[in-house]
Amino acid sequence: MSTFPGPRLGGAALVLGPVLVLAGVLLRLPYPFFFPHQLAASVQHPIQMTAAGVCFLAGQVVLLFAVSTVVRQIAVKQPRWAAWSGALVLIGLAERVFHAGFDQAAMDLAHHRGADYATAFVAEAYGDLHLFSFLSFTIMFGWPLLGFAAYRAGVLGRVRSVALAAATVMPLGVLKGTTAWSIVAAVGLCVAFVPSGIRLLAQAQQTDRRTVGLACLGAVAVGALGYLSTLG
Repeated sequence: MSTFPGPRLGGAALVLGPVLVLAGVLLRLPYPFFFPHQLAASVQHPIQMTAAGVCFLAGQVVLLFAVSTVVRQIAVKQPRWAAWSGALVLIGLAERVFHAGFDQAAMDLAHHRGADYATAFVAEAYGDLHLFSFLSFTIMFGWPLLGFAAYRAGVLGRVRSVALAAATVMPLGVLKGTTAWSIVAAVGLCVAFVPSGIRLLAQAQQTDRRTVGLACLGAVAVGALGYLSTLG
């Protein structure tokens, strides 16, 4: 696989994306599911809830690369299934990122104005329409379609295809806590994607010194740009 995202980035994403999602899900496990409790927990346990939110959000972003990798594999034998399933899942992941942004804003409001104020605001604004209000079906149907496409193309076996389809049971919406279904969905992603990621990384060509040096310079540059971004 010589085109974007490539075996190294794609393989790393297949491993890290599901693990980050699972970490985020487990970190918020101790706190009740609905948004008043999540906002209260963000004030009472800010470090743990911040870590949960960061892990879950980072996992969704990394999954964009992981899914792109799987879609490319499916497209070799089943291009139409790859296109439709990939489009639905990627839009669904974008919606998850949007929800995470709302979560962050609401939790910041709870930190600055108190959990009761933030809860009242979220309760009033919860039903407001936005673009993704009309696209929630992509989260519900994208993962099963991708699992079926991966099985049909021979990219995943039956068990791992079902595990991938199980990602659809991850609770949908803003400020959602963890349920048993959340854990099922996150574990399903790990079962489906992590072995493929390890295999891709193992098959990747050995990295030469020049590539390693450029990667290190790139990491330093990204870190510096990330810091500068916080100043604006």
